[in-house]
Amino acid sequence: MRISSRFVVIVALFVTCLITANVIAVKLVSFGFFVVPAAIFVFPISYIFGDVLTEVYGYVWTRRVIWLGFFCNLVFVFFAWVGQKLPSAPFWGDQQAYVSILGRAPQLLLASFAGYLVGEFVNSFVLSKLKVLTQGRWLWMRTITSTVAGEGLDTAIFITIAFAGTAAFAPAIILYHWSAKVAVEVAATPLTYVVVGWLKRAESMDAYDRSVSFSPFSIKAS
Repeated sequence: MRISSRFVVIVALFVTCLITANVIAVKLVSFGFFVVPAAIFVFPISYIFGDVLTEVYGYVWTRRVIWLGFFCNLVFVFFAWVGQKLPSAPFWGDQQAYVSILGRAPQLLLASFAGYLVGEFVNSFVLSKLKVLTQGRWLWMRTITSTVAGEGLDTAIFITIAFAGTAAFAPAIILYHWSAKVAVEVAATPLTYVVVGWLKRAESMDAYDRSVSFSPFSIKAS
């Protein structure tokens, strides 16, 4: 596939949403009894871009983008850690604020990375398989179904690893977060239709993954 500027923009937005979500997730927001991370409205957007990539460009290219997002996030986390360890200027009194926002504990990083990889790959796999099964019909059903599967695993893995054994852990939290993320996907479905339709026409592409390796670790071009 010839890499177009449109593909680069989608990838850049995907990675930006991912890193942004991991930064602002440290803040918890409350809507009555419903308490969720501030990233609840940002992280699902990365899944929407993942849907667009899989639908238009196919699983193989999406797999590369998922790993790219992972390594970009790893680079960000590493240099945020370096910034934390560098000696503070004598007149700068915000070290604790820096650590609170950017100095995520190793357990939270593991939870975030594990949830992301499993969730994104499952989302792309389910969408790709359903596209072939339905012969490209019912995009709304395919995007929502793949999100239910991917976001469900992502949320369950993250919250279990991050909070299991603590007072903050409760199965209901997984359900709250999962429901909110799926709701964002559902609300964005009309926009997803517009973007997918435009990209298919502009790129002259409509990938069907009938004979590709679905292993997340495959280095094959197909």
